Amino acid sequence: MFCLLEKIKKLTAHKSDTYNKRCLRLPITNVSLSQTLFIFLVTGLLLSFVCSHAFAKTSRIKDIVDIESVRDNQLIGYGLVVGLNGTGDSLNNSPFTKQSMIAMLERLGVNIRDQNMNTGNVAAVIVTATLPPFANQGSRIDVSISSLGDATSLQGGTLLVTPVLAADGEVYAVAQGEISISGFSVQGDSATITQNIPTSGRISEGAIVEREINFDFEQLQQVRLALKNPDFTTSRRIAQAINGFTSSLIASAENSASVIIKRPVNYKGSIVDLITDIEQLPIQPDQPARIVISERSGVIVMGANVRVSNIAIAQSNLTVKITETPQVSQANPFAEQGQTVIVPRTDLSVNSGDKVKLAMLDTGVTLQDLVTGLNRLGMQPRDIITIIQAIKAAGALQAEIEVM
Repeated sequence: MFCLLEKIKKLTAHKSDTYNKRCLRLPITNVSLSQTLFIFLVTGLLLSFVCSHAFAKTSRIKDIVDIESVRDNQLIGYGLVVGLNGTGDSLNNSPFTKQSMIAMLERLGVNIRDQNMNTGNVAAVIVTATLPPFANQGSRIDVSISSLGDATSLQGGTLLVTPVLAADGEVYAVAQGEISISGFSVQGDSATITQNIPTSGRISEGAIVEREINFDFEQLQQVRLALKNPDFTTSRRIAQAINGFTSSLIASAENSASVIIKRPVNYKGSIVDLITDIEQLPIQPDQPARIVISERSGVIVMGANVRVSNIAIAQSNLTVKITETPQVSQANPFAEQGQTVIVPRTDLSVNSGDKVKLAMLDTGVTLQDLVTGLNRLGMQPRDIITIIQAIKAAGALQAEIEVM
């Protein structure tokens, strides 16, 4: 690569010298076509090499922010599932299933009050769905079904017409269809096999949107971007990238969690066009040095910016074992006197490990160095959690510890 650069420099220098010497006597001579193509080829390779390294650790604005007011809406409803093979709700433990059946049949013109009923083929369920932003009337969305009573399985069931409501109490979709579950339950006289959860299922595109959420996105004069991981540095970089792309000061970092974009006055495109162009810009997100620890599961997650000062670590596996083996002492057979006595016997052993290793970590070691050093000591995740907390207590860990 450097040889090619030297050739380009010599070639351009030779041409410039020739031009300076002959500019008063001869007309300007252009570089040949082959030399021009060669220069463009090398320049393109250099640019692609530089750009690949420049964007290696970047993310699109689209992937690290959310647009305010452009969000999903949760829906919920109560319905009945019919067609079960005796795996539905029981009358004793789920009386609401019987009440729902009576009310449904009365709306259909059937009066069954004060009649004996068997709800073994029916189950009361809760229907949940997510209404995406800008969902149009008549479009379909997926719904999830979960048993509310003591039904053992929803396999083979069909959900009857169920309205699903939002938090404002309005019906936004209506669900119905055959339920697909990922589990099953088989029971015999002395054994039962259950795989996954047979009391919950899903209906793909099982709900039809009946009401749209009125939101005129095109009339907005400014848009607020909400960072998924709030950070002042990332917020400022997003604003700078947007201003550099548009060559105007339309973006400003409001705080660590939001960036405000004002609609340009002379912008010919729509607000959708502006957002589409902006969300493709590459940004290098910044994050604080943080270590997340879950003591219950023994999981440790460390960020790339974690640094450790000069410190020495030693770890010894101390094991204390106590064994109780009581002995019973009793008199000989046919003895005139004597009694049975329980004599305690305690066996105590202490094992501090065969070898105690000492590891030295230099100042400013990286995450990889820290993990490598701890692994060399042969430590388990729970031991590493204790050591990390001890390093933090010693003031040698430049990171924030978050315990889950």
